Amino acid sequence: MSRLSGSPTAAPTAPGRLPLIGHAHQLARRPLDFMDSLRRHGSVVRILLGPTPAYVVTDPAVTRKVLVTEVETFAKGGKIIDALRVFFGDGLATIADGDLHMKHRRLMQPMFNKAHIATRGDVMINHVRAATGAWTPGVARETYDDMNDLALSTFLVALFGSGLPDHVEEEFTDLMPAIMRGTIRQTILPGWVTKLPLPANRAHEQRVARLRALIDQAIDHHRAQLSASAPAASEVPTGCPAHQPAEQATSGGLFSTLLTADDPETGPLSHQQLQDEAITLLTGAIETTGTTLAWALYEISRNPAVEKSLYAELDAACGDRPLTQEDLASLPYMRSVLKETMRMYGPAWLVTRTTTRPVTLDGHPIPKGADVIYSPYVHQHDPEVYSNPGTFDPGRWEPERAKSVNRSSFLAFGDGRRKCIGEEFAWTELLIILATVLQRWRLTLTSAPPRPQAIVTVKPDKLSMTPNPRTA
Repeated sequence: MSRLSGSPTAAPTAPGRLPLIGHAHQLARRPLDFMDSLRRHGSVVRILLGPTPAYVVTDPAVTRKVLVTEVETFAKGGKIIDALRVFFGDGLATIADGDLHMKHRRLMQPMFNKAHIATRGDVMINHVRAATGAWTPGVARETYDDMNDLALSTFLVALFGSGLPDHVEEEFTDLMPAIMRGTIRQTILPGWVTKLPLPANRAHEQRVARLRALIDQAIDHHRAQLSASAPAASEVPTGCPAHQPAEQATSGGLFSTLLTADDPETGPLSHQQLQDEAITLLTGAIETTGTTLAWALYEISRNPAVEKSLYAELDAACGDRPLTQEDLASLPYMRSVLKETMRMYGPAWLVTRTTTRPVTLDGHPIPKGADVIYSPYVHQHDPEVYSNPGTFDPGRWEPERAKSVNRSSFLAFGDGRRKCIGEEFAWTELLIILATVLQRWRLTLTSAPPRPQAIVTVKPDKLSMTPNPRTA
């Protein structure tokens, strides 16, 4: 609960710090338990990352001040943002607040409006049907890997169009998990360690360089597709790309919006900016979407009533025919299942901001330039907001029950002016993949129940499931 106003008092320091490294060992060994334990010590709790203090906000109402009502005081920044910027560059997720951020958001917004996304829906469905149709009945699969691969390949089809070289997709899949692990390592270790010429630091730099080379290949492929499908000059309507017919604006994929974007004052995006935005989009597509789908399939497999309701809704919407883009609006229960999955498993577990001036936050003074941390995972497991937070209950998102949930307690897509621009696309991709999988398959758990593991998202440590045809 937020403190009543009064004289400022220093934020309590979390127990268990060690000399030189502070609480870094806690974040490295038991990050979720450690973050969740901070709620017992107050609404704002001081921790040490090496010798540097940071302030963890555990109360949703206080987090809303950070993200919405006092946003000018809490800029996008902090150790995790600095580490992400190494390979994101100045993409929309990491670029500093201000005019440049607003410009990029304006240029990217047409990519993610509902009508624009719908033009790629059936292409994505066909891709997922082909990919999952190749599964062998009765043979166990690594479901977390499957869902990450499927999320990536589906997003690549939507973003860059079809026909992307196989090796590009394969290398994306291999590189991204290692890059994200390296980024978390850079976040929790003291800055001086990450600057040493250690093998792990060099390997991280090499992976980032290779990722950028792959992005260049994907952009070149997309440009070629656009050139091949471009109409004659006399057939091109006037006006900006966002106002052209959907089939022209998306002929090679959603990324055409950025390739053809032209700001009246600064012109089109530079090569570096296109790279940065592509990496930002791909990282979000892989980590959050793939992780959410893997956890959803696990929870469905161990909750027969949820599984039965999902199949009934899906059959009522589609019958015996394949899913279409128009069917997605008829799957409200499936959306609740996905939302409950996001609540239970993050997807993000640690987000940072940096104070732009000295500030008192819920009665605790915080200096200028300090890192302020909040955890969607912690807020979404708050027993004062969610009854039985450890129980998977899609029914809590039914309209009447959901009224009692504080909007600041569900932060899967963030909040305020830095809220995820791709939320609408994420829902579309999640529904398409889950519905397409469930139309054909029933998955059963064949490994031990997975344990949550905090990397960038909260992922399952091990998840093996066996697909069998629903008609069997």
